[in-house]
Amino acid sequence: MNFLLDVNALLATGQVEHSHHPAAMRWIKSLDPKRYSMATCSISELGFIRILTLPEIADLTISEAKGLLRRTKATSPVRFHFIPDDIGGDRLPSWVTRSSQTTDGHLLSVAQSVQGQLATFDRRISGAFLIPE
Repeated sequence: MNFLLDVNALLATGQVEHSHHPAAMRWIKSLDPKRYSMATCSISELGFIRILTLPEIADLTISEAKGLLRRTKATSPVRFHFIPDDIGGDRLPSWVTRSSQTTDGHLLSVAQSVQGQLATFDRRISGAFLIPE
């Protein structure tokens, strides 16, 4: 099974200071690395870098955020891979009715395109895997 991490789950995995970091790491460490893998895509990686470079969040440089992303993927107990994204906005799920849902709907479509699951802490994403807290 392949889990595509949404932006917040990827942040929780890579940033020790994140409130969900302990839960994210507990979940990832509980997975059998022979049966499960983690994934990112352009949206999740760019969101990770964008948020960590905001002065009010972590105030990292772009270079530092990219380095943290590389380390997060390289040191994970479960293998990470990258899902190329070729899904257009016209393939958003029908439950996407507000602008605030577009990224979540798109990430869900990306995960499903490779028979994976979107992994998140967000209970409002219909069809996603909810990471146990």
